[in-house]
Amino acid sequence: MDRMKNGRLQQWLRILVSMLILLRSEGLFVDITYLQSAVAKGAVCLDGSPPAYHLDRGSGTGINSWLVHFEGGGWCNNVTSCLARKNTRLGSSKYMDKNLAFSGILGNRGQFNPDFYNWNRVKIRYCDGSSFTGDIAAVNRATNLHFRGTRIFLAVIEDLLAKGMKNAENAILSGCSAGGLSSILHCDSFKALLPMGTKVKCFSDAGYFINTKDVSGAQHIAAYFNDVVTTHGSAKNLPRSCTSKMKPSLCFFPQYTAQQIQTPLFLINAAYDSWQIKNILAPDVADPQRAWSKCKLDINNCSPTELRTMQGFRLNFINALTQLGASTSRGFFINSCYAHCQTEMQELWFGRSTPMLNNKTIAKAVGDWFYDRRPFQKIDCPYPCDRTCRNRVFGPEELTSI
Repeated sequence: MDRMKNGRLQQWLRILVSMLILLRSEGLFVDITYLQSAVAKGAVCLDGSPPAYHLDRGSGTGINSWLVHFEGGGWCNNVTSCLARKNTRLGSSKYMDKNLAFSGILGNRGQFNPDFYNWNRVKIRYCDGSSFTGDIAAVNRATNLHFRGTRIFLAVIEDLLAKGMKNAENAILSGCSAGGLSSILHCDSFKALLPMGTKVKCFSDAGYFINTKDVSGAQHIAAYFNDVVTTHGSAKNLPRSCTSKMKPSLCFFPQYTAQQIQTPLFLINAAYDSWQIKNILAPDVADPQRAWSKCKLDINNCSPTELRTMQGFRLNFINALTQLGASTSRGFFINSCYAHCQTEMQELWFGRSTPMLNNKTIAKAVGDWFYDRRPFQKIDCPYPCDRTCRNRVFGPEELTSI
C-alpha cells in the first residue's frame, strides 16, 4: 500500500514538474478551425457536426514545411459505443476545446522542439471513432450517427493544401495512439495528395497495435477491430495491398500493412505500451476477477508471474515489428517503458529527463531520421533495465478498458 501511495505521489510530482515545464517552455495555445465547408461533402463527425483542426503557422526556414498530427482517442465498435461518444469531444466538434495547448512535437520553441518548431503544425481533431477510415453514406435516422472518417481526412487535407500546403517542401503525417494508427494507414495516401517533389515521411506514436491473445487465451482485440471495421465500413479504405490478401479487419493491425507502405515510416512505441497491456493483453473481459488491476495501475506492482507474461507480450510485439522490413527508410524507437504516447508531452519528447535510447532523445532520433542525418532502428533491453523511463502510474478510474 505504501509503495502504491509513493507511486501516486511521484506521479503528481511529475505532473507538477510537467506543468511547470509547459508553462516555461510553451505557453502556446492554438485556436480551433471549424471546417464548415466539409459538411456539404458529408465529411462530418459522428453527430453530423463539422470536423475541426488547430493550425499554428510556420515561419522562416519552416514556412514551406508541414507537420500534420492526428489526435488519438480509441475507437467505437458498435452503435452503442458510438452513441456514447456522440455527445463528447470524440464524437462532436461542439464539445471540443476552442484553444489547444501545443507541446512536444507540436511545440514552437527551438530549444524544446529543435527540428520542427518553425514548421506549419496542425492537429486534426478526432471525432469519427475509426482512425479516419470509415465511410458509410447512409445515416440511420434513429441514431443520427455518421460514419465518415475518411471523408474528414480528405476534407482537412484539401483545406490545408489550399492554405499553403500545396507548396510544401517537407511534410510529415504523424499521430498518437488511434491517431498513430491513422498515420500508418493513411501514410501513402497522404503522400499521394501532396505535390510531386515534396519530401514526405510518416511518424506513428503508440499506434503499432498488435494482434495477440489476451491472458485468457482469447483473440479479444481481433474481434474488437473486426467490429470497428464492420461498423464504420472501413474495409474499402484500408490499404489494398493488405485487403487483397487477407480479411480486411486484420488490415487494421499495422503488422499486416506496414511492410507494403511505400512512404518512409518511423515508429515510436513502448514495448510495454500501457494501453495495450490494459486493453489487449489483460482486458477486463479476460480478467473478471481483476487480478491484474494493481499491475495495470503501476508496473512496479506487477507480480513475477505477471512480469513474465508481459515479457512474452514484448517478444510478440518485437516479432510483429519485424514486419516493417530492414530498409533504413523504416525507423523505430522502441523503449521498455510503461507508457503510451511519447511525442506530445514535452518531458517525454525533448527535455533533461526524457527517455533515451542509444543516448538519443525521441526528438533527436526522429529529427536525424527525417533529415537523413542518420538512420535509427533501436529496441530497448527488457524491463526494468532502462533507467531513463518515465513509467506511467494510473488512478483506479483509468482502468476501464474497451
